[in-house]
Amino acid sequence: MHMPNLKDAKIRTNKKVETKLASNLKSEKFKNKKYFIKTYGCQMNVHDSEEIKGIVENLGFSETINLEESDLVILNTCAIRENAHDKVFGFLGRVKHLKKDKSELIVCVGGCMPEQESVSNLLKEKYPFVNIVFGTHNINDLGKMILESSNKQNIEVYSVEGDIYEGMEYKRDSKYSAWVNIMYGCDKFCTYCIVPYTRGKQRSRKIEDILKEVQELKDKGYEEITLLGQNVNAYGKDLESDYGFAKLLEETAQIGISRIRFVTSHPWDFTDEMIDIIAKYDNIMPYIHLPLQSGSTNILRLMGRRYTKEEYINLYNKIKNRIPGVSITTDIIVGFPNETDEDFNETLEVVDKCKFDGAFTFIYSPREGTPAAKIKDNIDLKIKEERLQKLNEKINNYSLEHNKEYLGKKVKVLVIGASEKGEGKMCGYTETMKLVNISGAEKDLGKIIEVEITEAKSFSLDGNKVIKINN
Repeated sequence: MHMPNLKDAKIRTNKKVETKLASNLKSEKFKNKKYFIKTYGCQMNVHDSEEIKGIVENLGFSETINLEESDLVILNTCAIRENAHDKVFGFLGRVKHLKKDKSELIVCVGGCMPEQESVSNLLKEKYPFVNIVFGTHNINDLGKMILESSNKQNIEVYSVEGDIYEGMEYKRDSKYSAWVNIMYGCDKFCTYCIVPYTRGKQRSRKIEDILKEVQELKDKGYEEITLLGQNVNAYGKDLESDYGFAKLLEETAQIGISRIRFVTSHPWDFTDEMIDIIAKYDNIMPYIHLPLQSGSTNILRLMGRRYTKEEYINLYNKIKNRIPGVSITTDIIVGFPNETDEDFNETLEVVDKCKFDGAFTFIYSPREGTPAAKIKDNIDLKIKEERLQKLNEKINNYSLEHNKEYLGKKVKVLVIGASEKGEGKMCGYTETMKLVNISGAEKDLGKIIEVEITEAKSFSLDGNKVIKINN
C-alpha cells in the first residue's frame, strides 16, 4: 500500500504511535455540539462506526440524525463496490453546500476509501472543505484530530496497520445484540478484493480480551453477540499458538450468552472441528454465511479462492448433514473477467445443488490496486446485468421455497425493533437468521419470544406472538 504524496497535508506513515484513548479527550467547547455519521459497507464498518461514536461522544458531542443541524459530519466509507464510492462523493456534494452556511462545520471522511491513494489525492484536490481524512488503521486518533481541527486540511492515513487497542468505549447501536470484533484485516488476498490493502494483514485479538468482552455483554443483559472478522474462521492463525476459531467458539458458548453468530467465513478455513462445535452447542445459531463467489473452478482459480467447485459442494453438504436445521447463505459475483456462458451456467448449477436460503449477489467491478484490476474487464455490462437477473430469480425462488417450510411452525425470534410492514408490528430474527414481521409483540423489544409463522415471502416471514395461558 502506498501513501499519497500530498503537499501541505499532515501525514504520518508507517509509525507506531501512542494513541490516547477517547475517554482521556474531553472538551467543553463540544459540550452542546451535535454530530451526524453516515456508514457505508459491511458489518465491520458498522462496528467501526460504533467505535467512532464512542470517541466523539466522549469529546462532548451528541448524535443527530438531521444533517442540517450537525456541527460535525463523519462519513465512514467502504471501498469494496464502485457504487459505494459514487454514493460517498454524491453525499459530499450535499455537505459542501451545508459547509457554505456553517463555516465552523467539521467534515471528516474515514474508513476504507481514504486508504486508496487515488481517493486521498481526490479529497485533497477537489474537496478542500473536508477538514479531516483518516484511515482504518488510525480511527483511535480521531478524537485528537477533531480537537486539533482547523481550516487546514488534516490527512492522516497510515499505510501499515498498528497494534490492536483494547478498552475502547463503543456506543453500540443495540442494547441486546452486539458485534464483537475478534480480528482485523485479512491474509487471503483474493484477486478482486481490496480489503487486505485497506484493512491490512490479519491481526487476531487475544482470546482473554474477547471472552472478557463477551462476558461483560452478557452481564449487561445482551441476548446475542456476533463474532466479527473479515475471515472469521481464520482466527488465531497469526498467533503463536494452536488456538483456533473452533476453540474460541466453544469457550464463547460456555459463557452462556443466549445467541452466538459469526461472520464472515471462508470455505478454505472451515474445519470439521468447527462443524462439530456448532452442532454441539444450542446457543451457537444454526446459520452460516459461506461465500461461494463463483461456481466455476476456472473462475475460482482466477479469483484466488483456493477451493474448487467440488470442494465447496462437499463442504456445503457436510455442514447440512451434521448441523440440524442449518440455514446457509452465500455471496456470488457475476461477470468476473473471462467468465464465459459455461462458467456462469456452472454457478447456476451449484445454486441448484445447494439451494441457498439467500444470497448477496453482485456485478463485478474492478477495484484499483487489486490483481484482478489488471485483467481486462472484457464482459459487456448488458451481459453482466442479464446474468445477475437470471441468478437472482433462481436465488429468490429457493429463498421462498425455504421460507414456506416455516408455515405453521413456532420459532424463537429475537425482537430487534419496529417493523416497516405496518403500524404496531415488530420485527426480529429467527435462530436461522430469517426476518420475521410480528403481530402482538409491541412490548417485547430485546426479548426472545415464540412466534407462529402465518405467511412466507421471498425475503421475510410474517407471524403472531404465541400467547401462553397460565393454568
